[in-house]
Amino acid sequence: MILPFRADNCSIERTLEVVGEKWTFLVLREAFRGVRRFADMQAATGAPRQVLSARLARLVEEGLLRKEPYREPGQRQRDEYRLTDKGRDLYPLLVALMHWGDKYLADDDGPPVLLTHRDCGASIEVHLRCAEGHEVPGPRQVTALPGAGARLQSA
Repeated sequence: MILPFRADNCSIERTLEVVGEKWTFLVLREAFRGVRRFADMQAATGAPRQVLSARLARLVEEGLLRKEPYREPGQRQRDEYRLTDKGRDLYPLLVALMHWGDKYLADDDGPPVLLTHRDCGASIEVHLRCAEGHEVPGPRQVTALPGAGARLQSA
């Protein structure tokens, strides 16, 4: 049975309102790589200056990045952009998107980037698990139930 959830209270839609745009994901990709400064972010993403400025402002406004001032000798004060806990929590999502792209869109040569665990060198994988620790291989093994904030459609 499919529950008739109202679309005006959807966590996926709300998340996409914050991060569901190409330049936003590319900014986050670079932030996860340790890029913090505007000029470096622009060079790495290729984003137009106005677009990058708007994306950074939105990510700061939403609490995914925070500004930290710095000053090079003889220069005016500028801001670096650093991930917050809220921003770092998006890492599994970016890794999952990357793995999907590696599987379905990579060149014949293979994926352009490999992620490995710094401590042991093993490749990084994203898995779904239930709270009991069982691996969940796909959507057919998942049941959607109304949560505390669910708004069901009227019959």
